[in-house]
Amino acid sequence: MGRKSTKENKNIYQISREEMKFSREAAAEKLGFISSDRIEKIENERSLPHPEEVLAMADCYKNPSLCNYFCSHECPIGMEYVPEIKVKDLSQITLEMLATINKLTKTKERLIEITVDGELTEDEIPDFLYIKDELEKMSIAIDSLNLWLDHMIASGKIDKKLLGENE
Repeated sequence: MGRKSTKENKNIYQISREEMKFSREAAAEKLGFISSDRIEKIENERSLPHPEEVLAMADCYKNPSLCNYFCSHECPIGMEYVPEIKVKDLSQITLEMLATINKLTKTKERLIEITVDGELTEDEIPDFLYIKDELEKMSIAIDSLNLWLDHMIASGKIDKKLLGENE
């Protein structure tokens, strides 16, 4: 087993590997196609990981959040279009979803009024932007729910087969 890192500002990839108690060599062996030297370069931020490496590390380290982190922080396209999703408790996700549903229920008639003619007028823009923001909150809550589920599957707390999903 390799020596334990004393580096202070570890990135998410190193933290995830160390949480599994893998040395770089052990991680490289389990990953199969990523060398320990490559892992070291990624962890010391001398090289960005490739998407297929992130997918493999997320699976190997049982940390699905690595994928969202990569997309929202390191991928040029994702940085523009993918919001960062935080890991939250199921109860917090549920409450956020319900709060958003309540707000959207109250504004659905206004959305219909705004969109019925297929045009967005200057006086409709503030209400439309408010509704759009609430829909974005719902989208993030749904993404949080999916990430929570991915974590439950990765940790073995939920059997993926029970969900009817393919392995």
